[in-house]
Amino acid sequence: MGTRFLRHFFEPRTIAVIGASEKPHSIGGLVIRNLQEAGFPGTIWAVNLKGYETVFGQPGVARIRELPEAPDLAVVCTPAHTLPKVISRLGRIGIRAALVLSGGSRLDEAREDKGSIRERMLAAARESGIRVLGPECMGLIVPSRKLNASYASQPVKAGKVAYLGQSGMLGNAMIDWAAGRGIGFSHLITVGDSVDVMLPDLIDYINQYAPTQAILLHLERIHDSQHFMTALRDASRHRLVLAIKSGRTPESDLSNVPPTPGVANRDVVFDAAFSRAGVVRVNDSDELFDALMTLSQMKPLKGDRLAIVSNGLGPAMLAIDKLISAGGRLARFGDETRRALRKGDSDMSKPGENPVDLGGNATPEKLVEVLEIVAADPGVDAVLVVHAPTRLAPSKITAQAVIANRKRFRRNLLTSWMGLEGALYARHECSMAGIPTYVSPEKAVKAFMHMVDYQRVQALLQETPPSLPFSTTPDIRARCRTLIQEAKAEGRDTLSHSETAQVLEAYGIPIAPSHHVQTPEEAFEAASRIDGPMALKVVHEGNCRPFRYRKHPHRLSAGLLQDLNTPEQAAEGVTRLGDKVHEKFPPVRIREYCLQPMQRGKHSMQICAGITRDPIFGPLIVFGIGGYKVNVLADRQVALPPLNMTLAADVVGRTHAARLIREHSGDPERDLERLCQLLVKLSQMASDLLELHGLELNPLLLNRDGMYAVDFAIDLGHPARFSIMPYPEELREWTTLNNGMAVEVRPIRAEDAPLITSFHGQLSEESIRFRYFHNKADLSQRDLSTLAHINYDRQMAFIAEHRREDGSKEMLGVVRVWNDPDNIRTEFSVIVRDDMAGQGLGSLLMKKMIAYCRSVGTLEMVGKIMVDNHPMRALMKHLGFRCSYNMEEQVVDAVMRLNEPQSEWQEHRLASLPD
Repeated sequence: MGTRFLRHFFEPRTIAVIGASEKPHSIGGLVIRNLQEAGFPGTIWAVNLKGYETVFGQPGVARIRELPEAPDLAVVCTPAHTLPKVISRLGRIGIRAALVLSGGSRLDEAREDKGSIRERMLAAARESGIRVLGPECMGLIVPSRKLNASYASQPVKAGKVAYLGQSGMLGNAMIDWAAGRGIGFSHLITVGDSVDVMLPDLIDYINQYAPTQAILLHLERIHDSQHFMTALRDASRHRLVLAIKSGRTPESDLSNVPPTPGVANRDVVFDAAFSRAGVVRVNDSDELFDALMTLSQMKPLKGDRLAIVSNGLGPAMLAIDKLISAGGRLARFGDETRRALRKGDSDMSKPGENPVDLGGNATPEKLVEVLEIVAADPGVDAVLVVHAPTRLAPSKITAQAVIANRKRFRRNLLTSWMGLEGALYARHECSMAGIPTYVSPEKAVKAFMHMVDYQRVQALLQETPPSLPFSTTPDIRARCRTLIQEAKAEGRDTLSHSETAQVLEAYGIPIAPSHHVQTPEEAFEAASRIDGPMALKVVHEGNCRPFRYRKHPHRLSAGLLQDLNTPEQAAEGVTRLGDKVHEKFPPVRIREYCLQPMQRGKHSMQICAGITRDPIFGPLIVFGIGGYKVNVLADRQVALPPLNMTLAADVVGRTHAARLIREHSGDPERDLERLCQLLVKLSQMASDLLELHGLELNPLLLNRDGMYAVDFAIDLGHPARFSIMPYPEELREWTTLNNGMAVEVRPIRAEDAPLITSFHGQLSEESIRFRYFHNKADLSQRDLSTLAHINYDRQMAFIAEHRREDGSKEMLGVVRVWNDPDNIRTEFSVIVRDDMAGQGLGSLLMKKMIAYCRSVGTLEMVGKIMVDNHPMRALMKHLGFRCSYNMEEQVVDAVMRLNEPQSEWQEHRLASLPD
């Protein structure tokens, strides 16, 4: 639904509270009191069937139609069964936003043939275009606008943090927690079980219009993963985003979502989604605020190396245990630091080593002196001070000394003042001074690791990766799609072992040498061509499905014969396996038999990799330790495609498999790169073959001779919808310019960063000024990430690429658009290399983009052109743009209508946009 009309929720001038009274338990009355106490400057009306003249001093009416005008916002607090009629009546008088605080346990129960309350609410909202937030929400609070349209139990302090949640009661608790820590909010909203406005809509609105520095998210469920991921990725590029999710275990997950094949606990899917979106995930509410304090007060880290300075070894050991178990590293001091620490310090338990134990007789002055030495070490990324109060160094005096000298410390500083009396003042003073402080060493270390995690996920979000190791051709895609269509035409939803082998070979995934046979005679002939012992597997419907593990993993080998040494034994094996299947499973049809040389020895590691499909997030890449007991070992990481080598390396690096390879492989970098390439190929396969539901490679053997899949299976389903839109391969096209140069016009991809850098270096100062409205000599890493790494469902960029005679490629020009979340208006920019002027390239790129935006339903394309950019002004006029001079910004505005509005809300939204 996007952000249409959401400003009426956050910037109302008039509010009607439906169902308000002065009864003690009236939610509507509580909303009016909260509005009054917040100092809401606009008009408030109370609507109640009893026709009260006033409610808490606010004018009242008996019917919605009796309101003197259509308010900007309606707050609905009537019983659940009235909600569909109320929404319909609000829409009829022209109200654009309704905040529904009502709730109940029977919202989803169908009534006769009318449908459920929730269904009828949504139908009534769509009829008039009114936006509905709720039911079962707490309301919304915008302190800076003196707006508290909620049943919150206490006032909310203004701040720069937005809290967006799905639970009203947790929202109430969050207000109290934040008040205790002195944290204020720019916005506080809970959506409850909303029928219309969802969390991604609110994230988009906050990201576009709110002066917010950080967003705190509480999640229970996700409805549209693509909208969610797009909004989240956009927001986390500009703001700190922290997330906490309930329902982490199967027992607490009330979403009733079917399980994800091959994934024992779906919570790892959310881990993958948050990581891919550049979001830091926390486990509990205390951790949420600790992480917020750390990330908002600390400077960016260079690594994960922590130094600990303490006045006692016991507290320092607690911190080290937490650090190592959380995956962090204890910093190693350089020689200069060691010498400085050892100089005249006989009281230290281990002079010159980390942790630095100053002992119980350390003074505040001594602590400051040591902190300065440790913080100057280039091998240290942050320093944690762990202090227990002593007579020589009370917490208050020691904290004052640290605060007074903090400019002398070159690294990020975290503090843990242990205790609840004297330490309370120390923590308060440090917090007021902007130094992160915690009640225990363990909490301090956890907060430090949140910073490490934030640096990691943000680096992945901004990454400009190396070229892909593999790209498919139209021929490869066509061959595999034909296999899939033939299987579906036969009524099958799985591929046979031999068909799966063809798909894997097409994508360059090595498989063990396999002979697929139907009869004992064929098995005899195939075995005659194999040297050494063999294995024979029967292939039927049951074992053609990936990730179908039995309760007893050892029985998976029941359809397998090993160590067959002669062709006669292979032929006899076909008969034996066939008889066993017919005896135990009469209805099961045998498709074929797979004969392979025995695969063992060579110090092989068994890996499991593949593709699965989550009911919410769509296709996922899975990776981990393999073998028949993989479902028990459960060392499995998941990732959202599309993947590049950098993202694949992050997935592989978090598994036990990677640690085993680093420990035992003769060439760990080679083996890890092979696995990363495999995951990228699987990602490409998932993007190309939309009807591929699941693929399992298990076991996949990795040894000194290479990597190859021994057993594999593919099943099919309906076309997939991705959480992150994959590369739109179908938009590539080839053409010839006026000078005869052959070029490919294609969507940009993250791996194009080197092309963009080279292209920018060949532009004149004037071309750069026309594009960026100022001279931009060099592109930063963040610039490259923004230009190359785009969300295809909300942005698009087409580049013109030419292949030189030596095979290298060069970029000749680029056109870009940025869509608003409602797909009403898109803003374009276009730039062509100076030496390509007059070849028709600018017109070619613009026509390509205009056609694309029309095809996705965008209503209007706009752009700003510098007044002295005469070639661009001429091109826009030639293409049919309406150009006008913008006196305020002193530019030329170019506007083109692409599609006509199809609904009233689109017309209203288009009319409300600035010209």
